[in-house]
Amino acid sequence: MSRTTRAPRKERAPREGRAPREGRAPLKDRIPGGADGRRMLLIGFIDKCGTGLWSTATALYFTYVTGLGLGQVGLLIGISGAAGIAGAPLGGRLADRFPLVRVIICTQLLRAAALLALLTTDHYLLLVLFSAAGALPDRATNVLTKLYAARVAGPDRVRYQAVNRTTSNIGWTLGGLGAAAALAVGSTTAFQLLLVGDALSYLVMAALTLRCAEPPSPGTSRVTASSADAAPATKPSNPWRDRGFLRFTAGEAVFFLHDSILQVALPLWIVHATDAPVGLAPLLLVVNSVLVVLFQVPLSRFGATTEAARRLFTPLAVLFVIGTLAVGASALGGPALAVGALITAAVVLTFAEMIHTIASWEISVALAPDDAQGAYLGVHGLAQSTQRFAGPLLMTGLVSAGPFAWPVLGAALAATAAAQNRLVRRRLPGSSLSVAKVTVSEH
Repeated sequence: MSRTTRAPRKERAPREGRAPREGRAPLKDRIPGGADGRRMLLIGFIDKCGTGLWSTATALYFTYVTGLGLGQVGLLIGISGAAGIAGAPLGGRLADRFPLVRVIICTQLLRAAALLALLTTDHYLLLVLFSAAGALPDRATNVLTKLYAARVAGPDRVRYQAVNRTTSNIGWTLGGLGAAAALAVGSTTAFQLLLVGDALSYLVMAALTLRCAEPPSPGTSRVTASSADAAPATKPSNPWRDRGFLRFTAGEAVFFLHDSILQVALPLWIVHATDAPVGLAPLLLVVNSVLVVLFQVPLSRFGATTEAARRLFTPLAVLFVIGTLAVGASALGGPALAVGALITAAVVLTFAEMIHTIASWEISVALAPDDAQGAYLGVHGLAQSTQRFAGPLLMTGLVSAGPFAWPVLGAALAATAAAQNRLVRRRLPGSSLSVAKVTVSEH
């Protein structure tokens, strides 16, 4: 009895009007910057894990382990924050003069040394000195990693920065969870282990950074307009003499207030001005982190060019106005209104934070001339450093002023967005921004 042979099955033709599905590129190929770019993302993730471990417990360490009073702790943190303001321009200047990878490694080792030095003394002046010494390379790190990303990712730098923020937020969250577990123990050893864990993370980062190649210098790799495009009239090499760039940086310091609004103002506002439960404050920060992880990368496509990034100032102004009005409204009713308004404010202000990050990243790099890219981005880094120092003070005063201070803040942020829009439009004419980008090496 013969066995019936089955005819080979025909391939199913794709449905009319639908293109055949192509395999999606591997994840590593969808991250700009190649192997070194991915390695630097891992370094940033480790950095935020370690920072999440230590920053949550910093004030408590100085209180319970070194025995400082409340006023002493506040003064120590304030002085170190003020000292850290100089870290951004100093790091940028060094990056223009020395190999970038070596400068990054030096900052990582200095951060580890400053932290470990805190274990050696309870003397107040030495604690202040070591904290200030650690704040300098800490603030410089943001500028240096931004420079590395701009050089290694090239035209995909906006997407790279979005991926970087996503991984950083995940790292920060994991570090915070680890810190919470250690703080539940509450012993001196637990506090010291958090500090040592952060210091060890810097040593791991330094070892990984040693494996990163030096990115091409801006003169050979930076994405620029083609030679047929009209160049800006002047591009001074000294950012301190560039009034337009200094005005842009001042506006950036105003925008970075979204950090202090979310981290300082909202918790104080919940306690002192609303009927919302106190437990809502940490939940709003969780909402902030989750939204950044989910939406920062998808939103990055709206700022892929300098002109597109400039246009983001309009929705940014709208989001700031809505968010601040929602915060003010939370004090005008009972618990239900307060909770709903505060959740709305946190969501809207988080989207404002993400959009500002996209615009700030692309425009600050575009405004920096090739011969002083590090110096310019270092000065731009002053915006965030200054906000970290002055923002909490401003937010404390704002909370004391009451509900009607929030619309005033919203109007000020919207006015700043309009001013930034005009400044960038004059500095980089639209005709030279929408063309296809090429690298110098392609000529």
